[in-house]
Amino acid sequence: MAKKWVRHSIQAAATLLQNANFKGFFEGRIYQGPVKSVCVPGLNCYSCPGAVGACPIGSLQSYLSGLKFKVPYYVVGILIFVGALIGRAVCGFLCPFGFLQDLLYKIPFFKKNEFKLDKYLRYFKYVVLALFVMLLPFCFKLTPFFCKYICPSGTVAGIWLAAADKQVAGQLGPLFSLKLVILGLILVASLIVYRPFCKYICPLGAIYGFFNRISLYRMHLSTLP
Repeated sequence: MAKKWVRHSIQAAATLLQNANFKGFFEGRIYQGPVKSVCVPGLNCYSCPGAVGACPIGSLQSYLSGLKFKVPYYVVGILIFVGALIGRAVCGFLCPFGFLQDLLYKIPFFKKNEFKLDKYLRYFKYVVLALFVMLLPFCFKLTPFFCKYICPSGTVAGIWLAAADKQVAGQLGPLFSLKLVILGLILVASLIVYRPFCKYICPLGAIYGFFNRISLYRMHLSTLP
């Protein structure tokens, strides 16, 4: 119990630090300060009104889908450095959306973590990484496919912005409604399955997964919370 308390405390602190622009939640304005160009380690949307850094997945897509292609040395370097240092510990300790799923799973509800398709679905996040984060943004300029069509963290950011700014709320259309459905499905699934987005969809988790066997700190999950 003590270890869980420590981990959740670290998760809460990491979430607050990555979203330390508190006035943005009330003003509905995205922070544009000097540190916004620095990538945070976890999945935390650039457009969240509290975000003080950039999401590595969003930054990677920005390089790949720019009008003029640039090799994303900076983003790749950050991912390699963090991955080699702590691997998927980022997912367990530093990712705000992972923290949200942890909290939801603690709610008393029907639980189902063992099923036949589980081991196959775990490979889907690598498909998401290859297709929606790398291939499609590279082929279609100025279109960050994962952020635009899938990312639940971005949908949460959109909800915050719409709640604080009526102009933003008035501009939301069918695409955002689709993303709300995706977010809703993930949140409901999080009540039943431990971290479904992390296990089956998250491209950032797929990247860190490549490093988990060689990282200095290696994280292993022995029991569910």
